[in-house]
Amino acid sequence: MIGRVLLAALLAGIAAGLIMAAIQHVRLTPMIVAAERFETSGHDHDHAATGEAAEAEAQAHDHGEGWAPADGWQRTLSTTVTAMLSGAAFAILLAAVSLVSGLAITRRNGIVWGLCGFIAVSLAPAAGLAPELPGMPAGDLAARQVWWLGTIAATGLGLYLIAARREAWTLPLAVVLIVLPHLIGAPAPVSHESAVPPGLAAAFAANALAANAVFWVLIGVFLSFTLNRFAQDSISS
Repeated sequence: MIGRVLLAALLAGIAAGLIMAAIQHVRLTPMIVAAERFETSGHDHDHAATGEAAEAEAQAHDHGEGWAPADGWQRTLSTTVTAMLSGAAFAILLAAVSLVSGLAITRRNGIVWGLCGFIAVSLAPAAGLAPELPGMPAGDLAARQVWWLGTIAATGLGLYLIAARREAWTLPLAVVLIVLPHLIGAPAPVSHESAVPPGLAAAFAANALAANAVFWVLIGVFLSFTLNRFAQDSISS
């Protein structure tokens, strides 16, 4: 049973990831490349203003960054593989939630499952940590990861309570869970100065959220079909 569910999730996630990779290549990658140019020009300006000491420090930082995909086929391949792996992981997550909760993923509600995944994993965290371009300021990485994971968990549990429970206390608790991470607040950067134009940053955030909405809906729809095909006996419709 578990093997068939896993196969269904992998196929659905990989298919959604391939489409997401195409969207990223057309809509998001050009903005990332543009932001990298602004980041580089900003570094060049800083180096000219502060002299040899800053240049040496920047070179030491660059040498410690490690490998990164070059523009062209390397970036495209890296983006595609990452999108496919992400799609597979998210599809497995949805299938696992379905199995544990007893809420079936069917062809009628596949879109709803995808939208719930989008709200929990993308939209709710983006309210505090918007999708970022290279060169944009950010808070402490560990603190951001803790807040991001906590927001996903709290939002997901809140959505589950709304969808699956009918007791009088569940709706107030769900609202508290969904709102609480935003009352706590996401870790903020020390400075908001950036070489990236605000318009480019806003356009990237909007396009990234739209792309993720499509991505999650595709995961939900594809998963509903593959589960029906490969694991019909495992998850009742």
